[in-house]
Amino acid sequence: MTRVTFISADGERRQEVDAPAGSVLLDVAQAVGQPLEGTCEGQMACSTCHVIVDADDFAKLPRASEDEEDMLDLAAAATRTSRLSCQIILNDALATLTVRIPDESYNMQGM
Repeated sequence: MTRVTFISADGERRQEVDAPAGSVLLDVAQAVGQPLEGTCEGQMACSTCHVIVDADDFAKLPRASEDEEDMLDLAAAATRTSRLSCQIILNDALATLTVRIPDESYNMQGM
């Protein structure tokens, strides 16, 4: 079980949820009403599920694939700790995970 904390783009709102191992972060976020579009449904063809991972948690995640890095290059407001939430699989080794929802996103399928 992982305790996921979502922080709104303005930093004001926090939502915490427990998610079982094997859950995809995008699915968890959408289930609790977080504003992550996930237009391509996890196929890494857009960056509408982009999140900014807390620096302490970023090092605990597996490294992003080259394809994910390519999509992140196109993400609005990307930072060095940005990830696509469709590519983050929660596991028992990850007790907590804190992510911030970026304040802007681009739908790459609409371009």
